[in-house]
Amino acid sequence: MSGAYHLPVLVHEVCAALLPPLRRAASARPLAPAGPILVDCTCGGAGHSEALLRGLVEHTQVGDPPPRFLALDRDPDALAHAHARVPALELFHRPFSQLAAVLDEASVPAATAILADLGVSSHQLDTGERGFSFQADAPLDMRMDPTRGVPLSLALADLDHPSLTRILRELGEEPDAARIARGILAARPQTTRALADVVRASMSAPRLRQLGLRINPATRTFQALRIFLNRELEELDQLLHVAPERLAVGGRLGIITFHSLEDRRVKQAFARLARAAAPPPGVPIPAADLPRPRFIVPDEFRHGLTPGEAELAANPRSRSSRLRVLERVLP
Repeated sequence: MSGAYHLPVLVHEVCAALLPPLRRAASARPLAPAGPILVDCTCGGAGHSEALLRGLVEHTQVGDPPPRFLALDRDPDALAHAHARVPALELFHRPFSQLAAVLDEASVPAATAILADLGVSSHQLDTGERGFSFQADAPLDMRMDPTRGVPLSLALADLDHPSLTRILRELGEEPDAARIARGILAARPQTTRALADVVRASMSAPRLRQLGLRINPATRTFQALRIFLNRELEELDQLLHVAPERLAVGGRLGIITFHSLEDRRVKQAFARLARAAAPPPGVPIPAADLPRPRFIVPDEFRHGLTPGEAELAANPRSRSSRLRVLERVLP
């Protein structure tokens, strides 16, 4: 199986962020006899894991402890491709909200590096029958894990107009949310093309003129419904709660986001973690004893990293991606 399964984004930037702690852990014998541990929370086709493993092996010396690479994914098809590409991966068919349970199961108290590449993969988008895209007509599914839960066509049956409107407005930031929700509930579409047709027919003329030919009118609706069905923001909130606490001192957490809802959550969580606790009011404390933050956002990642011109030309889907990085500096 080839790397064509999924084209990973920001590979160079991920390596710049996560290879330094992995290499430090590899050369820290005998202080770190377990060796470096990477957890890829969304392994997809294992493109990031493969690049990190290659970059680590190139700097490994005789006697260095072997690394462990743990890989999680909701999609069993992704895990099969990841295993074929990087057999050394320890695979777990789990969502990343179960990171703590996976680490406990693998007897890993703390990881050297944790990576999460959010959103939907190229393979999922390009496999029409998965129902993620309006580019092909297919059953309206959109499950990242097709072995669990119900497809979107069934989930829509449990929604009323206020609930669906809220989903489209909050998760898709769709101005015509109420009109589109009314159209979906009236038509009850069962395929991707039927849903896209309903969205277009439900939109106001000013909204359609605003979009023009640049953006398919169904883009925001498809995003919102995918995020809702797969509980993507709830999953991310759980990851942000657990992952920093499972980093080793000196370890780093890297998260790649693809839209403002994700990026805002990650940015705010990292900023909150990188703030020191406030000292007691009115109590004189020497500067050396002032509370220090347990985490930092390294200066080179202060505003996140985005794709360069070469990557944008080679992979237009990378245009909205941003890598944010958090480092643990104290126990």
